[in-house]
Amino acid sequence: MVRYGATSTNPAKSASARGSYLRVSFKNTREAAQAINGWNLERAQKYLSQVVKHERAIPFRRFNSSIGRTAQGKEFGVTKARWPEKSVKFIQDLLTNAASNADAKGLDLTKLYISNIQVNQAPKQRRRTYRAHGRINAYQSSPSHIELILTEKEDTVEKAADNQAVRLSSRQKGRLAAQKRISA
Repeated sequence: MVRYGATSTNPAKSASARGSYLRVSFKNTREAAQAINGWNLERAQKYLSQVVKHERAIPFRRFNSSIGRTAQGKEFGVTKARWPEKSVKFIQDLLTNAASNADAKGLDLTKLYISNIQVNQAPKQRRRTYRAHGRINAYQSSPSHIELILTEKEDTVEKAADNQAVRLSSRQKGRLAAQKRISA
């Protein structure tokens, strides 16, 4: 049993999936994950497939220095956006895995939403690249740990009508009486 970064409030109504040491850019994956955090499962899957087709873009909010601009970012109120296809593929696979886990638990797939999605940095994989004049530079990759939790939405119950009389302090009663005298 692995430990997750977050625990759901009702484990019987949630399903999770995680991937460790995935060779996919941490920064791109973090931005793609934050774009769908809190979304309905079906909506997130549809959006990610549109990103792969370059019909919609992932907004880059934190790791956005030297990022090009696109009009597709206006949907989210930003100008800097990209289409990180490799990151999106990894997240799509994890969403499919979590949906299968939810189905095995007997949860309703139409009521699932992404209650938690988290991307952490994995240890860098170190290589070297050879440069001119006999120099050597670091050549590192930035892999990621990704985990997500799908939770079934609870049916909303309307609040009962409040039939109790409002209790006022003597000071509040005096103010109300004064306001009535002034307005009359």
